[in-house]
Amino acid sequence: MADIALEENEVPAQLPDVRVAVLGAGKMGGILLQALLKQNLFSADLIHATVAHKERAVALSTQWGIDVGTDNLAAAKQADLILVGVKPHQVADLLAQIKPALTKDKTIVSIAAAVKTDDIEESAGIDLAVVRAMPNTPSALGAGAAALCRGRFVSDKQMELAKRLFETVGRVVVIEERLMNAATGLSGSGPAYVYVIIEALAEAGVKVGLPRDVATQLAAQTVFGAAKMVLETGYHPALLKDTVTTPSGCTVEGVLELEKGGLRVTLLNAVEHATARAKELAAG
Repeated sequence: MADIALEENEVPAQLPDVRVAVLGAGKMGGILLQALLKQNLFSADLIHATVAHKERAVALSTQWGIDVGTDNLAAAKQADLILVGVKPHQVADLLAQIKPALTKDKTIVSIAAAVKTDDIEESAGIDLAVVRAMPNTPSALGAGAAALCRGRFVSDKQMELAKRLFETVGRVVVIEERLMNAATGLSGSGPAYVYVIIEALAEAGVKVGLPRDVATQLAAQTVFGAAKMVLETGYHPALLKDTVTTPSGCTVEGVLELEKGGLRVTLLNAVEHATARAKELAAG
């Protein structure tokens, strides 16, 4: 995914005194970091990030205008809020590296899929505040969906800080940890399902005569608009569907074909299988 075009912010940072470390500013970690910089939630001079390779660190530091290095421990020592953005299988090694920097005053926010809060707490060896998050890639454009759950030692103030972080890049729900795998299967993996739907709608548009670029634009905007209707009206999707499907009209014919083709069941199965895989990963 292309990097976000960062704009120079003229307004003061919203949380100017919070020191932040993004450990693993790769795919999702990098998306979140760039979005936070664009929204100016934290002061750029108090943000430190890490990546695996020195050459990449130099390039990103120049591009983003913040300190980017390869020393996880040094970055963690300077932070109040530590965002863990490495891959799930790398979390244990990362925690071992930064353990000397961890204190009860720091907050860990982990976006590593399937890594439980109590696993991080046990690795830290102290009563550490750990928030587990499952964001998704549309966070890059401020249209993300993130599910959060809190560990045993998270204060209300620390939880509000974590929520504020993800609200900057989209919508946030707070759920129990036992539901995090389900959130992974739905909203974490969900953008891929929607891209398949948009692609299929666009192909259908081409089949019935539309130019490909026009068909793709109409398909994507239609999905965007329908989602916006659900979010902003608060109406159930079934009710909104009924407002489009007039008796003996075109839409009801299309909807019946979707039902005959098993789209509803296929999407249900997709979420169920992705959730099951998340549970397998969590179990090791």
